Amino acid sequence: MAATSHRRSLRSRRTLVVSAAVLAAGAGAGVFVMNANAGALDLYHQTLAAKDGWASSGTGTTGGAKADAAHTFTVSTRAQLVKALGSASDTTPRIIKIKGTIDANTDDTGKKLTCASYAAGTGYSLSAYLKAYDPATYGRSKLPSGTQEKARAAAQAKQSKNIVFKVPANTTIVGVPGTQAGLTGGSLQAKNVDNVIVRNLAFAATEDCFPQWDPTDGSTGNWNSAYDSVTLRGATHVWADHNTFTDGPHFDNANPKYYGREYQIHDGALDITNGSDLVTVERNQFTNHDKTMLIGSSDTDSVGKLRVSIHHNVWKGIVQRAPLARIGQIHIYNNVYDTTSLNGYAAKYSIDSRAKAQVVAEHNYFKLPSGAKVAKLLSGDGTGSVAGGGNLVNGTATDVVAAYNAASSKKLKTTVNWKPALTAGLETSAKNLLTGLVTTAGAGALK
Repeated sequence: MAATSHRRSLRSRRTLVVSAAVLAAGAGAGVFVMNANAGALDLYHQTLAAKDGWASSGTGTTGGAKADAAHTFTVSTRAQLVKALGSASDTTPRIIKIKGTIDANTDDTGKKLTCASYAAGTGYSLSAYLKAYDPATYGRSKLPSGTQEKARAAAQAKQSKNIVFKVPANTTIVGVPGTQAGLTGGSLQAKNVDNVIVRNLAFAATEDCFPQWDPTDGSTGNWNSAYDSVTLRGATHVWADHNTFTDGPHFDNANPKYYGREYQIHDGALDITNGSDLVTVERNQFTNHDKTMLIGSSDTDSVGKLRVSIHHNVWKGIVQRAPLARIGQIHIYNNVYDTTSLNGYAAKYSIDSRAKAQVVAEHNYFKLPSGAKVAKLLSGDGTGSVAGGGNLVNGTATDVVAAYNAASSKKLKTTVNWKPALTAGLETSAKNLLTGLVTTAGAGALK
């Protein structure tokens, strides 16, 4: 059973980190806080188990496990979180325990901030922006420029300064069990840092007050927003475990349309770009979102990097990018993809392999509603690969790549240039995942 495997996995992790703590103590390393229950290390000091995906490669991922008392924080407000994170360039190991839900759209005193708060003093207004760049008069050949675009950028910069939290190297951020721990309206950013752990947090309502109009994006233009709930840019050795990601409470079907296009205020849920490498994403819940996970910022991002393991996650109410993968070596296994429409989010596809991505997708469970086509589970540009087997569709073993290739002119390649070796916890049967992951994935499952 998946739940049994999960408990065994947690026990093995605790055993591994206890051993590491004992050895470190003997060597005069950092202070470790022991859990009074059964002598195991607490959630905050747990490290990624050996061979648990790409993030276990090389030096592994330990986050802030060696933090001393002076660098162990419990925070419940935005201001406290900012102080605990400190400087993005400070590599001192730190543990940050988030207690309850932190609203990123607040000031240092805890006062609620709104889109109007960020726009104040910049000269920006949506009505003026819409009038200035109406394609009927401004045209569609160039990006907006001039007074209102400068004002929009200034207002966006004010919001960014308030809601983007830069995570230093050697940091563990964990939600305190039983407190509905999470971040609403905020974005954790790990940029050009190594060794980060993010666990047991609910991320919601990461919204851009000031999307930019791009008339050159596609044939009819698009509104593009900033801010992923978690964004990795040039980050290495990152473990994202037992988190929940959602757009709620404001879903995309409530977005207005301007110039005939959706005024999109959400960007990614967890994006892995700009040469990020050695990442393990496991036992998370991704729900109610459109462009969910991007691996590789462009078709020329970083050859030899973008190595990511994605396992035991639940994807439900996801439109696309679960993930969209470019260039790297990506292992996708033991996930549940429930493609039933949810709160207006209807699936276009789940996994997209492009720009010569080398994807191994195996032992996943795909749940399709009546009438949905297996061929629509995948996508590609004709250069990406998807290998692997053992995938189930509504409980039946199905070659999802063959189904896609039979219906598409841009066919996926079926061989890859690598073989997954860091596969601790891989289950060779997907049949129990649909029920087993319900209670073992996402924020709040860890005790």
